[in-house]
Amino acid sequence: MNKKEKAFSLVEAVTALIILAIVSSGVVVVITRCIASAADLQLRMRAFEVARENMEKLLAGDSARETTEYGNSDKYPEIKWQTVVETFYEPITTRMWLRGVCSAEYTDTKGETQTVELTHWLTDVTKQQLLQIMANKEKEKGEATLADQVVETIEEAAEYAGVDVPTIQKWVDNGLVTLEDGSFAKTNLDIFKSSSGNPSTESRNQQVKSEAELTKLTKGTARERGKPDTQETPAEEKTSAEQDWLNQRDPATGLTYRELEEMSFEQIFELLKGRLQQ
Repeated sequence: MNKKEKAFSLVEAVTALIILAIVSSGVVVVITRCIASAADLQLRMRAFEVARENMEKLLAGDSARETTEYGNSDKYPEIKWQTVVETFYEPITTRMWLRGVCSAEYTDTKGETQTVELTHWLTDVTKQQLLQIMANKEKEKGEATLADQVVETIEEAAEYAGVDVPTIQKWVDNGLVTLEDGSFAKTNLDIFKSSSGNPSTESRNQQVKSEAELTKLTKGTARERGKPDTQETPAEEKTSAEQDWLNQRDPATGLTYRELEEMSFEQIFELLKGRLQQ
């Protein structure tokens, strides 16, 4: 007697397909993650290659000076790079150093920006070199500050003050002081702008009459901006050993390492200037 062969039922077939789909989807997820990880790794290796090449160029140079350069890699256009040579104060040895920082930036498969950064201490800075750096910084700061506080033409003055050209001419007739070359100081324009063109005699007398006065004024304002904020949020908790070290005094400046850590490079420059010029 022939036995009738038993076939899969519809329920069994559907169940088998569901299980196969679940297993297959898991495999696809794993494969997708592996592909993304491999792509991110390749991008990171390219970024490291770009940063390393820039650092090698920096170290191969005969001289170094404070600079900031940036751009896109010719070999890997998706990689952005930046090379910074900066001066910094090292409190342990109480010396100034030049430091090179080469970084490369890329966007990973998740759309997030990632950065590879290489840092190398290039050389210590002698007294004469530091004085020259300080002089250059002062010159650049003065030029930049002065340029920010002057508008060359009456049209630019009107645009800055938010009025028309005839109004600026009326202000000039009413006592608005221009600089030696006919340009306008923003501080003088502010005086007339805040008083709708009719400042008091005392306010008129506060106007700057030359670039020298404007430079002196802007330098004083810059120093005020450079003062540390006394209402800073508390620093992160440190270990007792770190706290003890931060409370020690730096022999070159007489300040604690905690105070030096909170100061900008320009402020440390000002502290050391007197000692260096002796």
